[in-house]
Amino acid sequence: MAQVPQRFFDALAVRTWCGLSLRALGRAREEIDAINVYPVADGDTGTNLYLTVESAVAAVEAVFAAHAVDAAGDGEPDDGDGPSLADAVGAMAHGALIGARGNSGTILAQLLRGMAQVLAARGEPAHTDGAGLRLALRRAADSARQAVAHPVEGTVLTVASAAADAAEE
Repeated sequence: MAQVPQRFFDALAVRTWCGLSLRALGRAREEIDAINVYPVADGDTGTNLYLTVESAVAAVEAVFAAHAVDAAGDGEPDDGDGPSLADAVGAMAHGALIGARGNSGTILAQLLRGMAQVLAARGEPAHTDGAGLRLALRRAADSARQAVAHPVEGTVLTVASAAADAAEE
């Protein structure tokens, strides 16, 4: 079935993206482990990324579950609005930070934190548009690069910068 392209980024998009990312990393983690050579050939980058995203997914799912049970705090199930974009991206970034494994997981958590800072502060609690996502990707790339003492090209930092550059085009 063909999907209609979504023109905005909301909490459900965060949840979907997290789940798709986890499944993709699950399929590719052994391959990523095998090509891991920087900073040492320890063969665990794919696994570390998978475990970091798994923690982010668990945090996002917990936000959705908590909201569905009782968003109003009145003991009644939610009316279906779901969590805000800020809630979802905040949970994603926090979950990644708490579950970060290795250098790659720590850098990924920093990337997600940079995105969350922009998306949570956009002033639109329900969603953001392409411009907001573009700003979030740029902040993610820049903040992750600044967090690394000696950034090296050809790493996830390069990929993040390329994604931000592509979004700006």
